[in-house]
Amino acid sequence: MTVQHEAPSDGPAEALEVWIDQDLCTGDGICAQYAPDVFELDIDGLAYVKSTDDELLQEPGATAPVPLPLLRDVVDSAKDCPGDCIHVRRVADRVEVYGPDAE
Repeated sequence: MTVQHEAPSDGPAEALEVWIDQDLCTGDGICAQYAPDVFELDIDGLAYVKSTDDELLQEPGATAPVPLPLLRDVVDSAKDCPGDCIHVRRVADRVEVYGPDAE
């Protein structure tokens, strides 16, 4: 099944990063289905972000850049995540723009 999404029309234009709070991750894998280039489930059953080199980043609070072409998929992952554990924030000021702590 291919999931296609449009880019947010009102989203921020600045550089964004994403991180996952593994303490809240339910392991449903929705994020890895929506954006497999950004998210991956590890053998522990939890989701993690991936570096631009496709390396799984398992350090707590590890962040990965959000590629602009994948922004909608990452945002939808944050919105649809049953664990509310995906956080997308601006790199410049670290303000969360999508996710459970977004204003």
